[in-house]
Amino acid sequence: MKNLTATDGWARLIAHVDEIKHTSIKELFAQNSDRRNDFCIEDEGIYFDYSKHRINQTTLSLLIGLARERGLEDRIRAMFTGEKINATEKRAVLHTALRAPADADIRVDGENVVPEVHRVLGKMKGFAEQIRDESWKGFTGKPIKNIVNIGIGGSDLGPVMAYEALKFYSDRSLTFRFVSNVDGNDFAEAIQGLSPEETLFIVSSKTFTTLETMTNARTAREWILTSLGDEQATARHFVAVSTNETAVADFGIDTANMFGFWDWVGGRYSMDASIGLSTMIAVGPENFHAMLKGFHQMDEHFQNTPFEQNIPVIMGLLTVWYTNFFGAQTQAVFPYENNLKRFPAYLQQLAMESNGKYVTLEGEKVAYRTSPVFWGEPGTNGQHSFYQLIHQGTHLVPADFIGFKHALHTLPPHQDYLVANMIAQGEALAFGKTADEVRSEGTDEALVPHKVFEGNRPSSTFFLEELTPGALGKLIAMYEHSVFVQGVIWGINSFDQMGVELGKVLAQNIIPELQEKEVTLGHDSSTNALIEYYRK
Repeated sequence: MKNLTATDGWARLIAHVDEIKHTSIKELFAQNSDRRNDFCIEDEGIYFDYSKHRINQTTLSLLIGLARERGLEDRIRAMFTGEKINATEKRAVLHTALRAPADADIRVDGENVVPEVHRVLGKMKGFAEQIRDESWKGFTGKPIKNIVNIGIGGSDLGPVMAYEALKFYSDRSLTFRFVSNVDGNDFAEAIQGLSPEETLFIVSSKTFTTLETMTNARTAREWILTSLGDEQATARHFVAVSTNETAVADFGIDTANMFGFWDWVGGRYSMDASIGLSTMIAVGPENFHAMLKGFHQMDEHFQNTPFEQNIPVIMGLLTVWYTNFFGAQTQAVFPYENNLKRFPAYLQQLAMESNGKYVTLEGEKVAYRTSPVFWGEPGTNGQHSFYQLIHQGTHLVPADFIGFKHALHTLPPHQDYLVANMIAQGEALAFGKTADEVRSEGTDEALVPHKVFEGNRPSSTFFLEELTPGALGKLIAMYEHSVFVQGVIWGINSFDQMGVELGKVLAQNIIPELQEKEVTLGHDSSTNALIEYYRK
C-alpha cells in the first residue's frame, strides 16, 4: 500500500488544514445557518451531532476521499467476509460473527462459523439459566449466589464494563465480583463477605496459562478447597472460558463446563462471546441476546451505509483529522450516565491496544501519529476535576459526550440536570466566552483574562433513548468500527497486540530472581538495583 503521507488525499488535507485552522467553530456556524442539519446523523436509534467540530463540507469530502483512497470499502468487505486481514497472525477478524443471526453464512477457510457460535451461545444460555433458577448446586448442595469472574484485559474489561452498564437489568439476588490484577489485594477484597459454598468462579483465559489469571485461579481453588476440603469441589465451583481442554481438566474443571471461543476473535472484541458468560448470568439470556442484536444492527449500519451518513466512519475520520492535522494527542469520552463509568476504560484497551502501533502492515515505520490516548470519566463528576484543562488548558482534547433521553431510575429532576450539563459543556467548549462578554458581567478588569474561554474546542454529542442492552451493543460496535476505520487510514494492523508481550517475558525472568536471593543478576544497573532493593 502507498505510504499515507504520499497519497493525494493526504496532500489535499495538508493544504486544506491551513485554511480551516484559522476559522473558528463560531464562525463556521455563522457561515452556515443549516450547519446542525448538515453535520448530524440520526440512525439506528443514535442521534450523532458532530457540528461542533473544526470542519466544513470540504473537510468532510476530503476525509471521505482519503478513506476511499486507502481502500476502506474493500477492507470493510474483507473483514465481514472472513478474509485474513490480521496479517501478522494470519487470522480472520470476525467478532461480527459473534452477533450474527443464526441463519447467517460467514465463512472461515470455507466453513460457516455461525452454527458453532450459536451452539456456544446455547450452551451459555443453558448454564446461565441453571445458575439463575438455582438448579446448579455447589458441592454441599447449596445454590450459587456469588459469581466471581477471573480474567485480565479483554477477559475482564468487557465483562465488568457490561455488568456495571446493565446492572439495572441484573438479578439482584446474585452478587458479582471481578478479579483481574495479580496484586493479591484484588482477590482478597473480591471474596470479602462471600461464602465458598455459594461461590462460582469463571476462569477466562484462552490458553489457560495467563500468569495473572491462573495465579488468581489457583488462589481461588485453594480458598474453595480449604473450606470444603475435597478436590471434587472444584468441578462444582469453577467453570472455564478457554480453548485448552487439557489445562482445564488438569485444573479440576469438568470440560463439559468449558466454554470455547476462536482465534479469529481478539480478546478485546470477545465480550459478546463466551467471555460474556458472567454478563449473561447477570442479566439473563434474553437481555444478552438483545445486546447482541444491538451489536448486529450497528454492524449492518457500518457495512451498508454510505460513508457520508455512516456513524463509525465519520467518527474514525474525525479522530484521524485531529490526530494527524491538529496534533491532538488524546481523545476524551464522557458518558453522562453513571452506569457507563467503566466504558472509557473499556475503550482504552479497544483503541490503544488496536492502534497503538508504529509500523505499517508492510513493516515500515510510520511517519505520522497513530492512536491518540483515550480517557474519560462519567459526567458530571469530571466537570469538577479535569474539565478545567479541556476548557482553558493548552491541550486540544476532542471530546465525545454520550447521553440518554430517559433515565433508568425516575428521580426528578436528576435527569434534566444531568442532560443540561452535558449539552452546556459542548456549547461552552465550542463557543467559549469573550473578554467583552466577561466585562459585560461587571467583572473586575484584573480578572477578565482568567474568565475568558477561548472556545473552538471540538466535541461530538451522541444521544440515545435509554441505556438498554441493545443500546450498549450499538455503542460498543460503534467504537469498534471507528477504531477499525482509523487503522485502515493509518495502514496498520488493528488486530494484533505484540506490544504487550515483552514485559510479560521479562517478568518471567525476574520472578525467580526475586524469590531466590542467590541467583546472579544480569540486567542493567537500574533493574539490578530494583531487584536487590526488593530482596532486602
